Amino acid sequence: MFIYTPWGIMMDENRKKVLNRLRRIEGQIRGLERMIERETPCADVLTQLYAATAAMKKTGVFIIQANMRRCIKEAAGDPDKNIDDFQNALTRFIGMS
Repeated sequence: MFIYTPWGIMMDENRKKVLNRLRRIEGQIRGLERMIERETPCADVLTQLYAATAAMKKTGVFIIQANMRRCIKEAAGDPDKNIDDFQNALTRFIGMS
């Protein structure tokens, strides 16, 4: 399903969801910067850092789930290369844990 942004740009629903998630994460990171500047207690900073990290991981999982079919279809052109590329990216993502 496609939607239109206020700027008239056509965007699919999943892309909009990913961008919204990334904007929230960006806000969390800015909040972390302010916490450091204000010398907020370490426990509070680490709690917020954990929340931002968890949000990043959840966004990665959403991207994988939303794009799995497309990635597999892309593999039809050069299956070995595309599947290898996807596996490498997935391995890197899993290694973040």
